Amino acid sequence: MSREQKAVDRARKAFLTGRSKSLEYRITQLKNLLRFVRERQNEIAEGLKKDLGRSEGGTPLYETLGLESEINLAVKYLKEWAAPRPVSKSMMTISDQVYIQPEPLGVVLVIGAWNYPWAVTIGPLIGAIAAGNAAVIKPSEVSSHTSKVMEDLLPLYLDKELYPVVTGGVTETQELLKQRFDHIFYTGNGTVAKIIMEAAAKHLTPTTLELGGKSPCYIDNNCDLAIACRRIAWGKYSNCGQTCIAPDYILCDPSMQDRVIEEIKKNIKDFYTEDPKKCMDYGRIINQRHFKRLMALLEGSTIAVGGENDESECYIGPTVLRDVKPDAKVMQEEIFGPLLPILTVSSADEAIKFINQREKPLALYIFTSDNKLIKRMIAETSSGGVVANDCLMHFSVSSLPFGGVGNSGMGHYHGKYGFDNLSHLRGCLIKQLKMEGVNKMRYPPHTADKLGWARFFILKHVDFGSLGRMVLLALMAVFVAVILQKSVDGSSNQI
Repeated sequence: MSREQKAVDRARKAFLTGRSKSLEYRITQLKNLLRFVRERQNEIAEGLKKDLGRSEGGTPLYETLGLESEINLAVKYLKEWAAPRPVSKSMMTISDQVYIQPEPLGVVLVIGAWNYPWAVTIGPLIGAIAAGNAAVIKPSEVSSHTSKVMEDLLPLYLDKELYPVVTGGVTETQELLKQRFDHIFYTGNGTVAKIIMEAAAKHLTPTTLELGGKSPCYIDNNCDLAIACRRIAWGKYSNCGQTCIAPDYILCDPSMQDRVIEEIKKNIKDFYTEDPKKCMDYGRIINQRHFKRLMALLEGSTIAVGGENDESECYIGPTVLRDVKPDAKVMQEEIFGPLLPILTVSSADEAIKFINQREKPLALYIFTSDNKLIKRMIAETSSGGVVANDCLMHFSVSSLPFGGVGNSGMGHYHGKYGFDNLSHLRGCLIKQLKMEGVNKMRYPPHTADKLGWARFFILKHVDFGSLGRMVLLALMAVFVAVILQKSVDGSSNQI
């Protein structure tokens, strides 16, 4: 039996003990996870610095503060989320108990990504714990130092049988995917997502796929360009552009291109100094393979800002490309790096058409002071999420579902959405062995009278207040009396 199979088997046995179903136990584990995040900041930051060149100040901003917020939210509202949820009733079920009961799925596999290895690995884990599941945690081997921190330290805080950490590369992940899970949560790219879906299909395992894509950023003529470009520069170059919801490319009018370039150039200097390579807040490309991939994407494009690079340090400076054509290499795949192409369009109509001709992105960014245009672009395009006049910030809002659509993913999480996504929302109907006369309309023989009553009770949807329920119960009593009388009459006629 492989190490991976043993971990999954232990997690399932632990789940079957039922201890993860206790709300008190879930809350204890969530609080332990919060304690881990707070007590191990140094180890977390050190691993991220080695993996991504992340600054000490960038670690809480981009990774752990969001986790603390998510955990606090789950602890505060868990009893409410896990409680039975009453639903509206029809005339057929007015005297019954009808509700939704969230229940754990079982054993969840969480496969994390390397670009924000804590936020996108522990984030789904919070939802899995809150929902009462066991969870096997597979951090990305690409961010190897962070993976080691998870492997060594998480078991000191969490139930190591319910929440094992399994490290390794492709071979270990493939072995994990041979096992049966009750849900797989993957953050990464579309190529690997297809492999995961294929493996999941063998066990009919549902999946949540948080992918990416080329997230457009449309800048309208009617906006404060200085503020817009400041926010775009922050969204693009944070984490050296290695962000799934980073603005991938800019669409703007040709007359604006030079001003956009100058404003972004100014903000690069404000954020990262004259020499970003020496700036502690500017990171590095994760490895040389990705460095070479990004450098190849530059071929055929005109560099307007930046372009400096150093393969030995996996450094590529904040870069802006001008007059980019739709068929350029940099437009054929998600960039996932500090390269920002600018494509010109003559109008919002052309921008919408351009966006809709491509795969649905994970995010859509619109910069304009025209609220009607914002509403129009939301109505006439499709994306995982939309942000007007800012970048990235929807990820931080726990009351919004975060996820993709189409090529950018499926399923969502954050806050209650993560809890629901990793729960089975079980429909429950509790009836009593009484009022059998009401059921006569559904029993053979099927007559015109019965069908008439069935149409009334099944098709009539009303809002039942207390008075309405009393009236309906009276109607039902009349109905029962009528049916019973017809039964008596029928029996008399047969004698």
